[in-house]
Amino acid sequence: MPELPEIETLCRQLRQVIVGAEISKTHIIDPKLGTIKGLKGKQVCAIHRHGKCLAIELTDNLSILFHLRMTGRLLWHNGNGLLPHTRLVLSFPQGRLFLIDVRRFATVTVCKQGNRLPVGKDSLEDFNPVHLWQMAQQSTLPIKSFLMDQRRIAGIGNIYACEILHQARMNPWRRVNSLSPEEWEGIGEAAKKILKRAIACRGTSVSDWRDLFGKEGKNQGHLLVYAREGEGCYTCGGEIKRQKLSGRGTYHCPTCQISEGG
Repeated sequence: MPELPEIETLCRQLRQVIVGAEISKTHIIDPKLGTIKGLKGKQVCAIHRHGKCLAIELTDNLSILFHLRMTGRLLWHNGNGLLPHTRLVLSFPQGRLFLIDVRRFATVTVCKQGNRLPVGKDSLEDFNPVHLWQMAQQSTLPIKSFLMDQRRIAGIGNIYACEILHQARMNPWRRVNSLSPEEWEGIGEAAKKILKRAIACRGTSVSDWRDLFGKEGKNQGHLLVYAREGEGCYTCGGEIKRQKLSGRGTYHCPTCQISEGG
């Protein structure tokens, strides 16, 4: 699933390609997306991101909101015809923007600017350890599940949750109401470092992620635990384990990710 660094990558690349351009045509291939009307002739004013959501701001106070979910991709293409698994095409004078999605979970919504999906604070722009510590006092969720709850903090998925908690030397199963404000500070520092590095690398391609131009990201070369089951931990030499937590494969080092509080 594209997470914050992947969506931020698309956001930055789209700004270079379509800001100032007019939509010349919309073509919905997958009826599951619903009806998207009234976009022809609208000019792209800005591109924004919040968590895992990407917004294309248009004239007449309109926004196109993309949530790519599990396997959604945005691809810039100058050729003719349709690509496999294309669900939507937005045409511009200089090229076309494809929504490609094998599993068809991605959503596209046209709404008035200012409308946003019901998600929490952005995990890059507004990771507030004090606020999160206060929120966590009312929860018994494992810390990894809490970090991935988009209603509380938006943008962190499975890959980066595993990496952040390893960087912070935090047990993924640790109950959030047992964490101290100082431990939340450590998680915040780890999140900022890991997310910024992943953005600089144009995301993590361990599965089907590709950027706007079809290129793989480079952050997979920096992963310390994710997808490294059975390998040695770079920090302590212990064996990386993969276990299920809330139905998600959770990579961690049981040797150095030990924290009190249970």
